[in-house]
Parts: sequence; C-alpha cells; structure tokens
Amino acid sequence: MNESPDAHGHDDDDLRTMQIVFAALMGLLVLTVAVAYVDFGVFTLPVAMGIAVVKALMIMVYFMHLSHESMLVRIFAVSGFVSLGCLFAITFADYIARYPAS
Repeated sequence: MNESPDAHGHDDDDLRTMQIVFAALMGLLVLTVAVAYVDFGVFTLPVAMGIAVVKALMIMVYFMHLSHESMLVRIFAVSGFVSLGCLFAITFADYIARYPAS
C-alpha cells in the first residue's frame, strides 16, 4: 500500500482505523436495537444510555479527531459531556421528585 498521506493528510492506517470504528458503531447499533426488544426492567434505560455514551465517545474521539487535538479542545469536549450529564441528573431528579415510586 501507499505509505504517503493522500491529499487530505490521511494515511492507510487512519482509513483502517475508521473502518474498524465504523464496524464497531454498526455493531453497537445492532446491540441498541436488540436492547430495545429485551426487557431489563429498571436497567433498560441505563443499558441503552450506556451504549449511547460509548457510541458518542467513539464518534468524538475518532471521527472528530479529538485524539489528535490539544488539551484545551479535549477539556472543552469533556466539559460538554459533563454538562449534559448534569442536565440528565437534574431532569431525572425532578422526575423522581414529582412521581415517586409507589
């Protein structure tokens, strides 16, 4: 194979990595659909959210190239994830406070 980067600065290893990540994302998509048809009781939502977080992290690290960015860009990306987690926590806490389990 050609060892030199192409016109966009990508080499063959990057293409192979992207193909592996794409295949993993497709596998996680199939897993997400399978989880939707299986009843895990109270763990259905955490399992689905866990799969979604793994997919989001894979997209951020590989397709958005965060692994090659500066520490400042990584900090801002993580802070966005933390902010989203806080919003989910506040929303779920409000929901539980309004509709307590009986």
